[in-house]
Amino acid sequence: MKLSNEGLKDRAAWTSKGYSVPEYNREEMIVATKEAPVWIHFGAGNLFKAYQANLMNTLLNNGKINKGIIAVEGFDKGIIDASRAHDDYALLATLKSDGSIDKTVIGSIAEVVFLDPTDESIINIFTNPSLQMASFTITEKGYALTNAAGEYLPAVAADFTRAPEKAESYLGKVTALLYDRFKKNGAPIAMVSMDNCSHNGQKLKDAMMTYVDNWVKNGIVEPAFREYVTNEEKVTFPWTMIDKITPRPDTTVEELLAADGLEDLDPIKTPRGSFVAPFVNAEETEYLVIEDKFPNGRPNLEDAGVIFTDRETVNKVEKMKVTTCLNPLHTSLAVFGCLLDYKLISKEMENPDLVNMIKIIGYDEGLPVVVNPGILDPKDFIDTVINVRFGNPFMPDSPQRIATDTSQKLSVRFGETIKSYVAEGLDLGKLSLIPMVQAGWIRYIMGIDDNGNEFEVSADPLLDEVRPVVADIKLGDQVTEEKLRPILSNQKIYGVDLYELGLADRIVSLFNRMIAKKGAVAETIHEEVEAAKAANQK
Repeated sequence: MKLSNEGLKDRAAWTSKGYSVPEYNREEMIVATKEAPVWIHFGAGNLFKAYQANLMNTLLNNGKINKGIIAVEGFDKGIIDASRAHDDYALLATLKSDGSIDKTVIGSIAEVVFLDPTDESIINIFTNPSLQMASFTITEKGYALTNAAGEYLPAVAADFTRAPEKAESYLGKVTALLYDRFKKNGAPIAMVSMDNCSHNGQKLKDAMMTYVDNWVKNGIVEPAFREYVTNEEKVTFPWTMIDKITPRPDTTVEELLAADGLEDLDPIKTPRGSFVAPFVNAEETEYLVIEDKFPNGRPNLEDAGVIFTDRETVNKVEKMKVTTCLNPLHTSLAVFGCLLDYKLISKEMENPDLVNMIKIIGYDEGLPVVVNPGILDPKDFIDTVINVRFGNPFMPDSPQRIATDTSQKLSVRFGETIKSYVAEGLDLGKLSLIPMVQAGWIRYIMGIDDNGNEFEVSADPLLDEVRPVVADIKLGDQVTEEKLRPILSNQKIYGVDLYELGLADRIVSLFNRMIAKKGAVAETIHEEVEAAKAANQK
């Protein structure tokens, strides 16, 4: 069994092994898509294959649409070669919490093209009046035009002074394509960020407008281009909330697929160093909420489960997820998972103290101040996170990965809840486990686990700033508030003034309990969880 046009001719071989294969005429779909494309997607990675491409695959299988999606790779042509080796098919392994696996052949990718503003193939796609939306999963870093010092990246700065078709930065090239569309026909289009970050549509618009404004200022493009991009009857930047975990292709999944008789599944290392596999593994739970602002129409994605609504509701859903129902719980497990030497989030969910910890943080400390967006119930969301998602034994997601960049996450994931307590006049004394996680992160950056062994702290832009503060602290020590002040006083990390709110002393006390001896982290978690449970039962 090979994932290719030829290999899929024997449909019975695939279906007999439990694979869902395309129910539509793929050749006709490809022709229709290339003649009149409706959706082009930038960022042809794992999330794209598991979600956006699968949405269109579902609609095609159900006869709800006759066109597919065109993918764009922006960095590595070797990724395109790897996709073409499988005739642009992908294989999705949906790893379910009951231990079963759904195996789906994704055939909705009509073609994969390279992001080159001088290539007629992508220009023709992007300027076709039929094109309704261009979406993006290029990670939040993809929208960053400056370095840590606030200086424009060299390629970005250079793009401001040269013709659009000469652009070398990623979003410079995308903006150049939008300029081509403006010049050729000025047709409407929606530019839709689907990256997992707050206000993602605004981030994309701000980044692209930076190119537009500089090109206009430097006389490179006509002012009318700016009018086109800012006219919402022509160009929109809808906000979205996306939630689906798609870890790197896992060797266990690869072995299961190989046992079915699939060939050529080994990840390929491209000449530029990218690792590409023809399959992707993902969790079963998924949410995509989109601001319904499409000036040229849109695919009927609601028939595949996408929720369309207004911007305010998208923002509420995003805030609900990031500040209460998912991200704080994930970060809590990540920090303590590393300290307790867990390698999988799912394994942590076998520890009753850790499960009770995130239940209390979510249900008891977070829900009282969460804003219900109306279209997704916050409690139901947490129920799914705890009972279905985190404990999924097939999800190869690690606390070490989730712990990346935690200094950039604490202010939103916990600081916003604290701010809401203050704004609503609630007693901050009812927050017991959120301060424990805040203390746990300081304990984490010591790089010494609960058994006293050193471990590698995950990448974080503030490590060079915060690790020296704890560098000389050893298990058995007790530190003063002044010792930790350089970290605790940093509102960029915590999002609030911990001293003004009276939380600094509590965090220092919790930290001292966690460094008292080997095993102190697990002991502190247990004691705090039991105390919180008792308090909540009163």
